[in-house]
Amino acid sequence: MTQEQLNRFSVISSLIDGHITVREAALSLDLSERQVKRLKKGVMEEGPEFLIHKNTGRSPKHAIPKETKEKIIALKLSEPYKDANFKHFHELLAEHEGIILSYSCLYSILTEAGIESPKKRRRFKPHRRRKRKPQEGLLIQMDASPFEWLGTKEQFALHGAIDDATGKIVGLYLTKNECLHGYFEITWQILKKHGIPASIYADRHSIFQSPNASKLTVEEQLAGKVVKDTQFGRAMNELGITLIPARSPQAKGRVERLWETLQSRLPVEFKIAGITSLKQANEFLTQYIDKFNALFAVEA
Repeated sequence: MTQEQLNRFSVISSLIDGHITVREAALSLDLSERQVKRLKKGVMEEGPEFLIHKNTGRSPKHAIPKETKEKIIALKLSEPYKDANFKHFHELLAEHEGIILSYSCLYSILTEAGIESPKKRRRFKPHRRRKRKPQEGLLIQMDASPFEWLGTKEQFALHGAIDDATGKIVGLYLTKNECLHGYFEITWQILKKHGIPASIYADRHSIFQSPNASKLTVEEQLAGKVVKDTQFGRAMNELGITLIPARSPQAKGRVERLWETLQSRLPVEFKIAGITSLKQANEFLTQYIDKFNALFAVEA
């Protein structure tokens, strides 16, 4: 018996012997008088064993077998999965290993084994986020992120585009470096699958905006002097797409947060799929976009 059960037995025994009243026993045990009467009757009929819960010493009916726990821990420490954050690993277990359990249960198994999630939550910084656009296609945020996407020490540039209203990825393309070709590829993906957007929000990279654009004086602008568009800028003009330059990384926060998520997930997905080249990666990305959007996109 536990100490709590021993204390109950002592109080109930005093009640049975007539040393205390039902009311006093209830106050002592922090129980209702009805519960105390039930305990008294049970102890009188069955003895102290009545106070021991019938499931004491038994494994819970829905307990996860020890072998399954050991398999989950071994998988998390294995090469394909070791860099996956807990939430991503939870999804991968169901998709690739056929192991389905609640996230809270998985979290308990891994933390009790001394495993920490590679992705830790940042300290919350209160700030006002710009409201999403009300309709899909009104604004596309576009950017590129250099990172060790293929799990090697070599960095590649992932070009990406995300719809502001829904958070859908509408284009992904991996190249050696950030370049015009990469941005034309994701623009082609947008046009082919979603149509022509109203505007594109991008940084002030020379691909999007001539370095001379910021050098024009007010007088020169009033005199009608203009700077020639870049190749990308001319293409957007032909399509009737407004190209909006962002003044800071924070201004295009949705695509910046997209990189955080993809940097945590994509290298793991590439590793599981056995991807080692840019060609393989770009073929995989065309399918991965739909998988990502099913998890993270929202209604406009």
